[in-house]
Amino acid sequence: MKPKRELIRIVRTPEGEILTDATGKCNGRGAYICPDAGCLQKARKGRRLEKAFECSIPEEIYDRLETEIGK
Repeated sequence: MKPKRELIRIVRTPEGEILTDATGKCNGRGAYICPDAGCLQKARKGRRLEKAFECSIPEEIYDRLETEIGK
């Protein structure tokens, strides 16, 4: 467990787009991960973001998130 300020918020917007939310104020369903490539890999392997957002997430979005997080 870490404070929210140390985590990265990932959002599924009402339009269905999945993106990172640096401000923490974007509309939509949010999920938090730590700013570490290993955390994103665990989330990807365990399909944790898909469970949180209740939708399937294409590999291209995971790849884009990896570059945004700064792998």
